Parts: sequence; structure tokens; C-alpha cells
Amino acid sequence: MDKLNIDQHISQQYNSALDDLKTEFLELGGIVEQQIVNAVKAITDVDTVLAQEVLMTEKEVDEREMQLDDLCTQIIARRQPTASDLRLVMAISKSTRDLERIGDEANKIAKMAIAISDSEDLPHGFSELRNLGRHVQEIVNDSLTAFARYDIDMALKVVNKDKEIDREYATAMRELITYMMEDPRNISRSMNVIWALRSLERIGDHASNISEQIFYLVKGLDVRHQTPDEMAQQVNKQRK
Repeated sequence: MDKLNIDQHISQQYNSALDDLKTEFLELGGIVEQQIVNAVKAITDVDTVLAQEVLMTEKEVDEREMQLDDLCTQIIARRQPTASDLRLVMAISKSTRDLERIGDEANKIAKMAIAISDSEDLPHGFSELRNLGRHVQEIVNDSLTAFARYDIDMALKVVNKDKEIDREYATAMRELITYMMEDPRNISRSMNVIWALRSLERIGDHASNISEQIFYLVKGLDVRHQTPDEMAQQVNKQRK
């Protein structure tokens, strides 16, 4: 496993600032993770109370995002970080945006839960939502764990799992489209499930983005727009 050794500095305040930055980032990740769990449960259980709880968390997520942006700006302005310190600050800055967008997608799912509650008949596709939701929750958790541990191998697994989620999403969409084509009366109530599935797929993409930042953080590699095999090849070259 690759490890990143963040430099220890003469200034204890500088060390504390970097530690606080990482802690705040991971805490935001924990809040967003719970949003996903609650949003998926809200829509599959048609629980409007839980859906409202998800929506009420949005303000806290937005505030924490701004706080993290401010912390990153302060460290850059006051400390002028270099090397691994700078990569840590930049990786957290970029990944924070992905966490905030994950929260936005969880909010969309919560809104779909409220919309579904107004329907007389429950739509088709709850099984697909549960399965995709569970897998998406797992890779968000894995991406944050990989970030906390500076673990490239786990980050690569997240990217691979995101490709599996994309395939699972495509399969679920085909099934729902077939269901709607069989009886056009199913279209309106199935659209909420389709949008919720789409939000879950996007959450997977954001988790993958966070994992890509770990390659930059630990190895200084920009692996955006690369396949998992290409990422692995770059890492292996540096390990030789």
C-alpha cells in the first residue's frame, strides 16, 4: 500500500491547521454519507418525514463546504504550502465540491420520495433503487476511507466499482423503460424512480472523482479521464 507522509513543521499551528482541514473534510463526508442512506430509505419506504430530514441537512452541508473553502484559502495565503502539503489542500478543495454535489443528489432523491408519496399507486423499480443505493453508499464510504488512509489501491477499487454501478444503472433503466412501454399509464409514476436512479449514478461518479484525487495526493498523478487499467499502469510504473 502506498502511503503519504505529510510533512511535520516547526509551527504546531501549521500542523494543526492541516489536521483540522482533513478532519473537517471527513466529517462532511460522514454527513453526506448519512444523507444518502436516509434518502434511499425515504424513497423506498415512502417516508416523507425522513425525506424532510434529508432536505433540512442541506444548509449544514452548504455551510461546511464554505468553511472548508475558507480553511483552504487561509492555509494557502498564510502558509504558502508546497509539495505534499499543497496537494493535500488542493485535493480536499476539489473533493469538497464533490461531497456538496453528492448532498445535492441526495436532496433530489428525497424530493422524489415526497413526490411519490402523492401517487395513488407505488411505482415499479424499488428493488433496483435499493440495490443501486446500497452499492453507491459502499463506494462513497470506500472513497472517504481511501482518502483518510491515503490508500491508492482502495481508490482504484472505487473507480472499478463505479464502472459496475454504471452497468447496474443501465440495466435498471432498460427494465423500467420496458415496463413503461408495456403500459403508458406507468410512465408518470415511474419517472420519479428514473430520476432517483440517475441521482444515484451521479453520486457514484462523484465518489470516483474523490478517489481520483487520491492518485494526485499520494503520487502527484492526474488520472482524470483515464480508464482503471490506465490508472493502474501509471501507479505500477512509479512503484518499479
